[in-house]
Amino acid sequence: MSMSGARGGGGERLVVIGGDAAGMSAASQARRLRGPDELEIVAFERGHFASFSACGIPYWVGGEVPERDRLIARTPEEHRARDIDLRMRTEVTEIDVAGQRVRARDVDSGAESWTPYDKLVIATGARPVRPELPGVDAPGVHGVQTLDDGQALLDTLGRTRGRRAVVVGAGYIGVEMAEALINRGFEVTVVNRGKEPMSTLDPDMGRLVHRAMEGLGITMVNDAEVTRVLTGEDGRVRAVATQDAAYPADVVILGIGVRPETALARAAGLPLGAHGGLLTDLAMRVRGQENIWAGGDCVEVLNLVSGQEQYVPLGTHANKHGQVIGTNAGGGYATFPGVVGTAVSKVCDLEIARTGLREKDARRVGLRFETVTVESTSRAGYYPGAAPMTVKMLAETRTGRLLGVQIVGREGAAKRVDIAAVALTARLTVEQMTSLDLGYAPPFSPVWDPVLVAARKATAKVREAG
Repeated sequence: MSMSGARGGGGERLVVIGGDAAGMSAASQARRLRGPDELEIVAFERGHFASFSACGIPYWVGGEVPERDRLIARTPEEHRARDIDLRMRTEVTEIDVAGQRVRARDVDSGAESWTPYDKLVIATGARPVRPELPGVDAPGVHGVQTLDDGQALLDTLGRTRGRRAVVVGAGYIGVEMAEALINRGFEVTVVNRGKEPMSTLDPDMGRLVHRAMEGLGITMVNDAEVTRVLTGEDGRVRAVATQDAAYPADVVILGIGVRPETALARAAGLPLGAHGGLLTDLAMRVRGQENIWAGGDCVEVLNLVSGQEQYVPLGTHANKHGQVIGTNAGGGYATFPGVVGTAVSKVCDLEIARTGLREKDARRVGLRFETVTVESTSRAGYYPGAAPMTVKMLAETRTGRLLGVQIVGREGAAKRVDIAAVALTARLTVEQMTSLDLGYAPPFSPVWDPVLVAARKATAKVREAG
């Protein structure tokens, strides 16, 4: 085992573990602040790709994005041209905190070496949940986390003669992959453990998604736990079984969500939260460490509405974390205050959006609240293309502080949640929201925007309760 090169000159070495959004944003930002003479940057990535959009994979699989390389924001060569020593297909296997070094293994040759660091960034991301079920490793069963996963799935879809697909899980990935497979001409069944799809919504809003999915020809099986994956004589997948039934499948996609990839951090004795993610301070520095930062899908973040740590693996946060980490590691100063929990998705032309707390989140943290649900339209009712939209709003009892918003509707529904995300960040009351000066013209919204209609109704309900 060799020691990888000592540093030349009087510069420092920044080592980054993980070559995607958070890691390479951090490396790029640190490089902007400090030149190669002052700061050497070494980044390790165990896969074939760096700086790619995992969020875009369902749209590549579904055919909306025509080719894989459109999902790559920056190639390894582009990073290296900026004096970032990006080592692909190299997996970090150990962090020695006391010795300030990491051990890395070349995935192809197996060769191992130690690399010392002055500053370390942990951006190891997340790993898909893969339940320990009989048959789950059979050919034809796919997770979708990396570009390699996406390519493997496309290869299977191209090879398979049958046209039956089963998606396990009905969160963002499950719903988006169901749409991708419908677009590819497959018969799709979604098997979901929850009462309704999209557990990030309250069940009454999830029901609207359920109806829309069935309208697209997707078979929804809710309240169902997969017990095994059945295989044929050739060893390939042929069905997914629950306690009560078996659903024929030529391809299976696991969309059960992800968990923080923190085995390295745990082995190194670094602090993890209740959800298994690394805990950091506002500067994204790992708690209790002076020279180690962490960001992206491997960390927990503060929810500004509940005041509690939460696990929210999203590309938007990862990029912001990377900017903050790179600024601090590069000698500047920046903080990441937290999130309000905003997320959007779609299934064909149905748009799904949420921000803040669901009913069960509010209950869990001890908040009392009022809820209202309103039906409105995306445009003035008389304007061509006006489509229905359902907005659900939670407001704190007595104070009227906005706690959460969920929106399900057609065109123009999803990005309306951003109004609520700003209101939550500013800690507005629903009454204050009713005065917001939002853009209006008949092609864009009714005179009273759907979010403001909900705010008016919530204001009235808070007053009644008070």
